[in-house]
Amino acid sequence: MKIFTDSGCDLPKSYYEENDVVLLPLRVQLNNKEYEDVISIDSKEIYDAIRQGAQPKTSQVSPELFLKHFEELAKNDEEGIYIAFSSELSGTYSTAQMIRNQVLEQYPSLKLVIIDSKCASLGHGLVVEEAVRLRNIGVSLEDMASKINTLAPQVEHLFTVEDLDYLAKGGRVSKASAFLGGLLSIKPILNVEDGKLVPIEKSRGRKKALNRMLDLMQERGGSFTNKIVGISHSDDAAFANEAKASIQERFSPQAVQITMIGSAIGSHVGPGTIAIFFTNKSFEG
Repeated sequence: MKIFTDSGCDLPKSYYEENDVVLLPLRVQLNNKEYEDVISIDSKEIYDAIRQGAQPKTSQVSPELFLKHFEELAKNDEEGIYIAFSSELSGTYSTAQMIRNQVLEQYPSLKLVIIDSKCASLGHGLVVEEAVRLRNIGVSLEDMASKINTLAPQVEHLFTVEDLDYLAKGGRVSKASAFLGGLLSIKPILNVEDGKLVPIEKSRGRKKALNRMLDLMQERGGSFTNKIVGISHSDDAAFANEAKASIQERFSPQAVQITMIGSAIGSHVGPGTIAIFFTNKSFEG
């Protein structure tokens, strides 16, 4: 079974080859050049460019790339599942559905499930990792799709950004919210609800924001003994490691993994973002 995902999942570059996952890169435009996220640009380049005043733009996975892979899947008579970045944050899911329908016209036997994860960054990545685990133990395509559709809505996303202006420029939050967030070093705490970014609270300074995020983890996550917690950051490994130590001390999870937010999402959140991902207390695994 082929597992497809896009670079909105922010897994490390090495992960895809090591785990036989097909990466479909989102695209980033920087200084009049277009790059494939993960493949031809490193996220550190994006953060350095933003700090120097650049305003990178992003676009969805190329329709031609979807067509190539979906036709190949059909011709090889293989099964496949594509776990997509939230449809509320990118048009990639809709494009994939359109191309799937196009391929079905020529290859009616195409066996491809497309799932709108309604997740982002390593929250999306945790869903992809579970799909890999399920494939490796021999779960059928139908059962995998059912399990992934159950898991994805129960992945919690909690994050704070250094500057809401980046999200406002990309239309991800209102300009009014960004203006208020910039006052008095107020750091917003946001989450993802049904695939959308939603500001939920404000804290004075990043450390207070992190402590409040941990309180919200406790409220939403229940026991973490058998859970993997994901942390992603936009070029602030020191703060990510500080968050990891606090999480380990307070919750003793099964594991904590850290990744850097990739170029596509990083173009919108800017440097200094920290995000925490985990399944909520209603998820039984």
